[in-house]
Amino acid sequence: MSNYISHDHEHDGIDRRGFLKCMAWAGTGVLWTISGGVVVSKTLAEVAKTGSSLPTATDLSFLQISDSHIGFNKAANKDVTETFKIALDRINAMPTPPSFLIHTGDITQLSKPEEFDTFDQILKSCRTKDVFYVPGEHDVLNDGGKMYRERYLKNVQGKGSGWYSFNKNGVHFIGLVNVLDLQAGGLGQLGDEQLEWLEDDVKGLGADTPIVVFAHIPLWTVYPQWGWGTSDSERALGYLKRFGSVTVLNGHIHQVLQKVEGNVTFHTAMSTAFPQPAPGTALSPGPLTVPAEKLRSMLGLTSVQYKQGKTALAVVDSNLS
Repeated sequence: MSNYISHDHEHDGIDRRGFLKCMAWAGTGVLWTISGGVVVSKTLAEVAKTGSSLPTATDLSFLQISDSHIGFNKAANKDVTETFKIALDRINAMPTPPSFLIHTGDITQLSKPEEFDTFDQILKSCRTKDVFYVPGEHDVLNDGGKMYRERYLKNVQGKGSGWYSFNKNGVHFIGLVNVLDLQAGGLGQLGDEQLEWLEDDVKGLGADTPIVVFAHIPLWTVYPQWGWGTSDSERALGYLKRFGSVTVLNGHIHQVLQKVEGNVTFHTAMSTAFPQPAPGTALSPGPLTVPAEKLRSMLGLTSVQYKQGKTALAVVDSNLS
């Protein structure tokens, strides 16, 4: 079963039915499960209304944060450090803290040392200390990512320009870098060296190993006119076809969109800094200014839970309002 936004060359690049369905989830919490091989979504409002409970007994839970853009101070959000702090407060208030955090890029706005310093200082307040990173294009502006790698790859065996993998509780995680060689229109690219490493990395894994891939720019074609996709992602995903459960987490577009195709669930996260327009609804991507009282409802976090023996990971989005 497939339920996703697809590129439509004859129209505006978006399947409207899929687009509207996806955008109905934006800014809300969503619980994702698989039952009988069918992907089922339920908003947190629906969960509360029906009295259903979220998964509690899990073998692994982790939380995705993205697009903090520390240093940004324009009309869309004059104080991104404050909204980042609110996100961390939400994490600290969780009854059961996540096992670790994943940050899917754009830690900073301009790759300045003081922006990285501010981020690191604020992050010290988080109860969850184990954090894994991939860079966004805003993190590699001045030096090809040298400063980013020196700061955030200390605890992993980074390869090439900073890609790596690790295992947690039977789940294999893969952090990819697709922001160093942007293509025409801003499309991300992985490159031959990284793709060859990826093929070798998963070669020895059993097909029943749950896979989580995370990178900054989406690994599916959300809206190529805005550079919202990765030019060689199809080759990367080809190496993952034999696995029964693959979850792909991305940032960059500052909104919740999801695509389910075969064994792969793609998920993009809200930013903690500012929203961006829905695909094709503006002349170009960029910070979207909304009424102050609405801003926090369009910023958020993504929580992911894994229970051994289940066929997919449960993904729940929550906003900062």
